Parts: sequence; C-alpha cells; structure tokens
Amino acid sequence: MAAKENLVHVEIFGQTYAVRGGEDPGYVERLAEYVDERMKEVSRTSGAVDSVRIAVLAALNLADECQRLRQEAHDGDKKAGSTGSAVDARVARLAKVLGAALGE
Repeated sequence: MAAKENLVHVEIFGQTYAVRGGEDPGYVERLAEYVDERMKEVSRTSGAVDSVRIAVLAALNLADECQRLRQEAHDGDKKAGSTGSAVDARVARLAKVLGAALGE
C-alpha cells in the first residue's frame, strides 16, 4: 500500500508519467518540470519534432550540465584543499614562532 502512496503523476513534454518518488513528491515534480523545460528548449532551438530525438538531445544537455557541475565541484575541492594546506602551514609556522617567543 505504501508504494502507491509514493506515486507522483507528472507531465513531461505532453506525456503523463507515474513516477515512484521518495518522501517529497514536490521534489519529483520539480525534477519533471526541469526535464520538461529542457525538452521544450531543445525542441525550440533544434527544430526537431520527434519526441525521442528531443529526449535524447535533452538528456545529452543534462549530462553535459551534470559533468560541468561535477568538474566545478572537483576543482573547488582541489582549491579548498590547497588553501587548507596553506593555512595549515601558516598555523604551524605561527605556532613555532609563538613557541620560540615563549621559550618552549
């Protein structure tokens, strides 16, 4: 019975889908709305009319977006790591100076 409660009905590019979601049906609805917007955008810009072709092109666009965001996150993690190392080194130098000043 709980499985039916998790069903969310969404419309993507004129087709209705019953999607089994988690605890937040609004999340699934937002995802579907995003995919619908992307498919409509691809349809407008590419001139394609076949819904399968539009879906594949939209999927490629979404995959590209996902990869770019992953790369940005990875680059940000690397930058944060190098910044953290620089801070750690500075703290170590300051601790050494402070220790020398206190005669430790």
